[in-house]
Amino acid sequence: MGFLGKLFGTSSTKEETKMENVKLAVIYYSSSGTNYQMAQWAAEGAKEAGAEVKVLKVPETAPQAAIDSNPAWKAHVEATKSVPEVTLNDLEWADAIVFSIPTRFGNVPGQVKQFLDTTGGLWFNGKLANKVVSAMTSAQNPHGGQEQTILSLYTTMHHWGAIIASPGYTDPVIFGSGGNPYGTSVTVDQDGNMIEDVQATVKHQAKRTVTVAEWVKKGNQ
Repeated sequence: MGFLGKLFGTSSTKEETKMENVKLAVIYYSSSGTNYQMAQWAAEGAKEAGAEVKVLKVPETAPQAAIDSNPAWKAHVEATKSVPEVTLNDLEWADAIVFSIPTRFGNVPGQVKQFLDTTGGLWFNGKLANKVVSAMTSAQNPHGGQEQTILSLYTTMHHWGAIIASPGYTDPVIFGSGGNPYGTSVTVDQDGNMIEDVQATVKHQAKRTVTVAEWVKKGNQ
């Protein structure tokens, strides 16, 4: 199959098969645990919606000295050693992806950008087109760049040819947790505690992502 065929997902043959459950990768980066917790809630919501789920962390690229200098960061790294790191194979495996990442100056963390920059080969071969994607984030104040961080991530998703499943205002729980239509966002205080109660919103967003992925999966059969 040529480049355009791979990119647009066209094929000369289609097999009639029973649709498998949606495969969802919940990919997170977290230095102190907030986005890891959101990833866990997303996984719970997706499983409730019938998806097969993998929770995967973005590889850490910060120097060990920097990690050791922050007790909360060091403790979180130690506590999540058993969580597998995301690979390109995981992206190819997934029908849908939920990202949970903190904001860094209104943009994605360098660790996340480093990983995204390795996906060129998958993109070239059309392996990322039509993935259903949604994103969540956190910051230390309500106007710390949450919306811009999600939109920055979605810019890369547009280049992938992914289908963005933003939550919009599709459920009342979204208003109760801050009302971010681009993706769930939460404010974190100086002690690392979440200010808003976002658990229900995260689960709704994950379920919505799985539902949209089911529609796409059925349409491609």
